[in-house]
Amino acid sequence: MKLWEKGTAPHEKIDQFTVGHDRELDLILAKYDVQASKAHAEMLGKIGILTDEEVAQLIMGLNDISECVHNELFTIEEDFEDVHSKIEFLLTNKLGAVGKKIHTARSRNDQVLVAMHLYLKDELNQIKDQTKELFDLLLDLAETHKDTLLPGYTHLQIAMPSSFGLWFSAYAETLIDDLYFIEAAYKIADQNPLGSAAGYGSSFPIDREMTTEALGFSTLKYNVVAAQMGRGKVEKSTAFGIGSLAATLAKLSMDVCLYMSQNFDFIGFPEELTTGSSIMPHKKNPDVFELIRGKCNKLQALPNQLAMMTTNLPSGYHRDLQLVKEVIVPAIQELKSCLEMAHFTLKDIIVKSDIVDSEKYNYMFSVDTLNELVQNGTPFREAYHLIGRQIEEGTFVPKKNIDHTHAGSIGNLCLEEIRNKMKAH
Repeated sequence: MKLWEKGTAPHEKIDQFTVGHDRELDLILAKYDVQASKAHAEMLGKIGILTDEEVAQLIMGLNDISECVHNELFTIEEDFEDVHSKIEFLLTNKLGAVGKKIHTARSRNDQVLVAMHLYLKDELNQIKDQTKELFDLLLDLAETHKDTLLPGYTHLQIAMPSSFGLWFSAYAETLIDDLYFIEAAYKIADQNPLGSAAGYGSSFPIDREMTTEALGFSTLKYNVVAAQMGRGKVEKSTAFGIGSLAATLAKLSMDVCLYMSQNFDFIGFPEELTTGSSIMPHKKNPDVFELIRGKCNKLQALPNQLAMMTTNLPSGYHRDLQLVKEVIVPAIQELKSCLEMAHFTLKDIIVKSDIVDSEKYNYMFSVDTLNELVQNGTPFREAYHLIGRQIEEGTFVPKKNIDHTHAGSIGNLCLEEIRNKMKAH
């Protein structure tokens, strides 16, 4: 069944090519299409297109479908093009002529738009919650290990003293920046496009404010053409949020892989959280973080992929837009999986102490030693050259009793301030 069929079926090859992965992906959107259909039916009743009895019948039928979706009993067979056609078929099969009235004053275009907006709102909220869980874990780890020193690097050369407190809380605060993108995407998704129909509105006196309130949107997308142009744009906005979070997770994962190697030996994990080698019995590989790194690097390409898919499209609907669903839905699930596994594994991280006691890290104290000379009256450039000569001559003695006090430094991590910044979201 296709909502646009007028008695002549398309060729089988055309059907297979144009439907693509819609049936599979629409199973995810089914609950949202039902939710929007209920609001639409109630609105049609309010404006007198449907009687109260017809509205009640449609709501009953949609509730039955919702229960099937919830119990994972809802299917979209090959006879149906998408979720919209299957739901209309079920309603018609159950209610007869009343079921045929559900599509009044709407198009598949605004049906899929509103379902996608509702879906993205839910998913963005879940991503936000998972990100906050990881944030809390990282800040807890920062507090626990705030006094454990760690070499800091620039150009992958030993640079200055850092600490596990500084390292963990750096990623925690960076997650706040990522949530700015997630919240921007949510704000774009939180606009009701229902009622834009095929992109040019309807001659029915529909009440778009009513469906906006019923569906929990903070506002509606007023201009019907603008609403239709939101297809692809709302997904791309979400992709920027996904890409930002993915970049943070990928960088964190690279650090973990580096710090876990025997050459660094800064951290470890229980054996059950690592994998082994088929021929090297000593191996404990950080496969989880290598996969997070790889998956998240792939996710960072998502905004560009969506941009290329939607570039140079004029206003109005085009079938190209069907393809954005195939990109954004799996990407969301991939990111959520990476967030889950990062939290699951990092909660059992083993932090090594006394790392900087090794002589190979002595030079990372050169700046602190230099600064002490400056504080005692030596001009900075003279102190710089003096320490430089000592290092070249092998006479350098590091000052290891470091004292960093400014905001955001080793000795003043501002963990509570960072936590309060997150609470402001």
